[in-house]
Amino acid sequence: MNDQICGAPVVGYLDYARVGPVGGRAVGAMAEAVGLAARSGPGELARLFGLSDAARGSAARLVGAGVDEVALVPSTSNGLFTVAAGLRGAGVVLVPRGEFPANVYPWVRFAGRGGPDVRFVEPDGGRHVTADLVRRHLTPEVTALAVSAVDSLSGHVAPLAALKEVLGPDRLLIVDAIQGLGAVPLEVDAADVLVSGGQKWLRAGWGAAVLLVRDRCAGRLEPGLGGWAGVTEPFAERHPAPALPGAAAHLATNPDFPAAAALGAAIDGLLAGGGPAVVGTRIRAVLADLLERARRAGAEVLLDGLGERERAGIGAFRLPGHDPAAVHRALEAAGVITTRRGEWIRLSPHACTPAAAADLFTEALRALVPGAGHARTYTYTDHKEQTCPTT
Repeated sequence: MNDQICGAPVVGYLDYARVGPVGGRAVGAMAEAVGLAARSGPGELARLFGLSDAARGSAARLVGAGVDEVALVPSTSNGLFTVAAGLRGAGVVLVPRGEFPANVYPWVRFAGRGGPDVRFVEPDGGRHVTADLVRRHLTPEVTALAVSAVDSLSGHVAPLAALKEVLGPDRLLIVDAIQGLGAVPLEVDAADVLVSGGQKWLRAGWGAAVLLVRDRCAGRLEPGLGGWAGVTEPFAERHPAPALPGAAAHLATNPDFPAAAALGAAIDGLLAGGGPAVVGTRIRAVLADLLERARRAGAEVLLDGLGERERAGIGAFRLPGHDPAAVHRALEAAGVITTRRGEWIRLSPHACTPAAAADLFTEALRALVPGAGHARTYTYTDHKEQTCPTT
């Protein structure tokens, strides 16, 4: 498969938690949708709308939901703001400190403006969000917990089922899933509300995100940002018209159709390749190899000791005695693309990351720490034999 067509990154690209280079299926679907929009005949427009509807169905299959429980919104942040706007006068929402800002600002902005008050809680061990942590902070006024399915720095996977069990049926579990959806299996059944864009692990680019609102809690969210696209009779003489059923009630306007088509195609490719269970096994093996190489160079791994299923596709390390900015620059100069967060260097490979990327990483570490051992502990399929399922 032609890497240029597939949008394959450079060999040493280990930064999918930041941006997943757009896969070939998504590129093709987006081009098809743009072509339909360019012609804009009656048949073409109907097909364009159909691509968006199909993407909604694909997203519903990925999260194990009914199609009516899913809508396509512009981004993860937009989806979270939509939820915050819908929780009118809803008591208190718990938000762990250290959350990615996208899962902080919606709650902060709507607190005092008709939305729930915010109570920040300190995760166990600095990064872990556990059932015990939530239990300690539950009071009668708490009505929701907003949490990332996967921590964006450590890669820790939140125990969503256990969190929901503690919250019970009367409190909402609101999940920012962008760092896990499509990369590893998640306990999505536990989420009452889930939001995830497609520009990272799904390799679908920007402009479309999944918004899941379970039927079991749909009545608790008002269409705070719902616009004309979210009502049954948008051209009625009197407004507001009744809201559409399900998640569609929260649509402000039509989706970005090419972006929606790309997201649907990327999800279809993922499911055709075995889904998150198969992809996640590969991703975790690649990451485990990289982290072991870092340890052999004397690195400290953030939240080292996590179980195999407790870490997703993200791991972070630091080299004691080395300036993290200098380490990051040295890796980049060697062709290894990562993200630096303060003192930590974040690694986030994909299933199609080639073995050559680990070798580049090893050589860069050897240059930084001469004499360090870097024997490979894990093995995984070479890029020549395995392409990303989303391509």
